[in-house]
Amino acid sequence: MKQKSSRGFVPIESKKSTDHLNLNQMVAAPDMPHLKAVTKEYFEKYIKTGFYEHLISTFVLEELEKTPDESHRIRLKSIINAYDISVIEIENKGEVQNLAFEYVKAKIVPEPKIFDALHVAFSTLNKIDVLLSWNFKHLSNINKERLFTIKNLELGYFFTPKLITPMEAYND
Repeated sequence: MKQKSSRGFVPIESKKSTDHLNLNQMVAAPDMPHLKAVTKEYFEKYIKTGFYEHLISTFVLEELEKTPDESHRIRLKSIINAYDISVIEIENKGEVQNLAFEYVKAKIVPEPKIFDALHVAFSTLNKIDVLLSWNFKHLSNINKERLFTIKNLELGYFFTPKLITPMEAYND
């Protein structure tokens, strides 16, 4: 049974569970081919069925445009359409960028990985419950989540999304 929230249908067990996808990392995971089957299963069980509400920000689309392999870029975009993943326009872009730069300045995320910082900042400011990614180095790890939380609290933001992998979002 599902209940309606302000951001869509969510499992009744959750007060609200909206997941921001780091789509490039989730789908591509080129350095982790063993995770492709898990990713495919996650998309089928949780995205296709609407079990959780999933979305991407326009930052994800900007990041996809920087994908050098055109066929890969086209495939990633087709996944967004095939799974009907919501794309959220960024209304507070300046604030998101400022927060992301604070993460870079604090060395939580290296400058060349600014999109990782933008994903966390977007999720923080829009109170997105979960940021899903296979990026263990810069996102999906408890130590990074702790550093983002500390920086957010220092700056007066009292919310930080959970930074997890799709495997951690399974509900079987």
